[in-house]
Amino acid sequence: MTGTHVALLVVTLFTAAINIGIAAADLAGARFVLANSAEVGVPRAWLPRLGALKLAGAAGLLLGLSDALRPLGAAAACGLVLLYLGALVFHLRARVLHNLAFPGFFFAAAVASLALTVSF
Repeated sequence: MTGTHVALLVVTLFTAAINIGIAAADLAGARFVLANSAEVGVPRAWLPRLGALKLAGAAGLLLGLSDALRPLGAAAACGLVLLYLGALVFHLRARVLHNLAFPGFFFAAAVASLALTVSF
């Protein structure tokens, strides 16, 4: 196994895990999720859909670890990049900068997954 393959595996598993975690928080209506979404102007009704998108992205990343399904992994990573880019825009539009690092972190993980997937 090459170093690039190990990096792809580690980053993809990490990105999938954090997305599963935040999707669970979205779907459960965790207090911090409700507070943050209200602060940036995301309607509460969107949370189940956003959670489902995060779960779908995580599933696509994991399936994309298979050589035969690598394009699915790239598509899932691209979808997560766009999702978190939207989250960053919502934070900036609402001028909620005190916790911008959180969507930024998820965005960076998705970008890293995308970069490794398409370069492998």
